Amino acid sequence: MPTLFNLFGFRFMFYSNDHEPVHVHVIKDQKHEAKFRVNPVELIENNGLKASELRLAESVIEENKEIIVNRWNEYFKKQ
Repeated sequence: MPTLFNLFGFRFMFYSNDHEPVHVHVIKDQKHEAKFRVNPVELIENNGLKASELRLAESVIEENKEIIVNRWNEYFKKQ
């Protein structure tokens, strides 16, 4: 499970068996998780994050969209 970065108590990552479209999982406290599409940034699924946490995670993804896409492409093209 490649971790992209840890910020504000969130772990931004993707699973090694993930699929298109490019998306990122945001995990907090190892029990709450949301999934966001990256381009455009859009919430796909939420399991326990508060609205304020979702907004913060969305803004982090928006700011780091290029890094996320590059890491996705690097990881999945190696397999």
